[in-house]
Amino acid sequence: MAPSEPSTHDVLVIGAGFAGLYAIRTLRDERNLRVAAFEAGDGVGGTWYWNRYPGARVDIESVHYSYSFDDELQQEWHWTERYPAQPEILAYLEHVADRFDLRRSIRFRTRVTSLAWDDAESLWTATTDTGERHRARWVVSGAGTLSVPKKPEFPGVEDFAGEVLMTGNWPHEPVSFEGKRVGVIGVGSSGIQAISEIAKTAGRLTVLQRTPNYATPIGNYPTRPDEEAAEKAAYPAIRAASRNHFLGVPYSDVQPSALAVSPEARRAVFDDRWDRGGFRLFIDSFGDILFDKAANDTLAQYIRDRIHERVHDPATADLLAPEGYPYGTKRPPLETDYYEAYNRPNVDLIDVKDNPIAAVTADGVRLADGTEHQFDTLVLATGFDACTGPLLALNITGRDGRRLADHWADGPQTYLGLMAAGFPNLFMITGPQSPSVLYNMPLAIEDHIDFSAAAIDRLNGSGLDVIEPTAEAERAWVAHTNELAQATLLPESPTSWYMGNNIPGKPRRVLVYLGGAPAYRAKCDEVVAAGYEGFTLSSAERALAQA
Repeated sequence: MAPSEPSTHDVLVIGAGFAGLYAIRTLRDERNLRVAAFEAGDGVGGTWYWNRYPGARVDIESVHYSYSFDDELQQEWHWTERYPAQPEILAYLEHVADRFDLRRSIRFRTRVTSLAWDDAESLWTATTDTGERHRARWVVSGAGTLSVPKKPEFPGVEDFAGEVLMTGNWPHEPVSFEGKRVGVIGVGSSGIQAISEIAKTAGRLTVLQRTPNYATPIGNYPTRPDEEAAEKAAYPAIRAASRNHFLGVPYSDVQPSALAVSPEARRAVFDDRWDRGGFRLFIDSFGDILFDKAANDTLAQYIRDRIHERVHDPATADLLAPEGYPYGTKRPPLETDYYEAYNRPNVDLIDVKDNPIAAVTADGVRLADGTEHQFDTLVLATGFDACTGPLLALNITGRDGRRLADHWADGPQTYLGLMAAGFPNLFMITGPQSPSVLYNMPLAIEDHIDFSAAAIDRLNGSGLDVIEPTAEAERAWVAHTNELAQATLLPESPTSWYMGNNIPGKPRRVLVYLGGAPAYRAKCDEVVAAGYEGFTLSSAERALAQA
């Protein structure tokens, strides 16, 4: 059968998480554009739809990890915890979808399998796994940064006779670990959260750890009515302060240098930030932690000492205490009673760095020395193909048949982390080389979608059709992001997804903008004020002539 004629829209939106929902609201309701959105899942939520593993919880306070675009929404929603768990965040996004009637624009259970640019008509065509085709002038990708789980690096997973679970794609039905032998591979953020909870009920839990993490307390607690009331009364000031902070949260106690104070004063600051929890130890203790190795060493040793205080067995504590890479060069995991889990008699820790996993067998896991560990359930908390993986999974083809995968063969190349040369009218929300995961994600999403919507406004108001970064602007932005990274300790981590080197064969290039959100937003404002400097804005006919 010949393929059916494609449906035509103004904008195609990919994903129905924080980004997709806000894009529909902004472009459909405020711009009156014809919007079609596509979501592979059965419902809204994005990251918070798929990541349902035990202990899944956000690491930014709820007062900040939420939309700022509607004050009535801010005032009416009540968070029950300072750092809400997955079910509550999903409920919030479902409430937003219902409150603004967003579901009617979303095609659920529909995955975009390819995106192709038509040079002649200056339109994108999306093909879905249902066989449908949809055309539009603009595409807004809300595919996310952490939505493509990393494939296991060891063979035999398909041979395992028990249950295999992935933290990034957890079953929607309840999972019981009662009396079971459970193996967890991976001790990143999701692994740490899951281990803390699974340890409470598993018959026997064995953690297979390659690289220990600098995990620190999240400091969660039930919402305090007086605190909530004060924050809601001050929301405009809170949002303004957040947008002018490196991380997108209004912390304001950072000291200049860990090396400029006495050991006693430094310890007092570390103790205070440790006790207050969250990212305060990382971003609100001393300003040189991510830039000066000697300063970083003081905090790394502090965390190792605190781990030894909490873990009863010295040998286990040694295995859990990170060595060989600076603190903060991987995303710092936040935890609740993670280290205490290893004091439980039903929990074992296996070092697989020097004795790596050779294969998954029918009964469990075999290590390189031939040792076998038997499991009923295997939990893979092995991370994500971050930032670039979700975009490459869309199989994007731009001008002259050029594939995004080829354009990014040596690492991502973007302008502002938002668009790529040769791929017109494609807005990559919180894309690689933007602040993205080093910023408060809902605010980063709002900033990017507002920028995209304003660009569309500019085109429509000028009788134009196409916006595309120049190759020169793209090269300059890539060089700038690389230069910023080299000024930090980030490149010193051997396996950080910030650098893409957690994926075998993935090009090693910084995936995040390290100048901070205020500097990034200022740059975006400069670009717009200069008439979209670094972009070419054109009509469809002129764009074709220039191609």
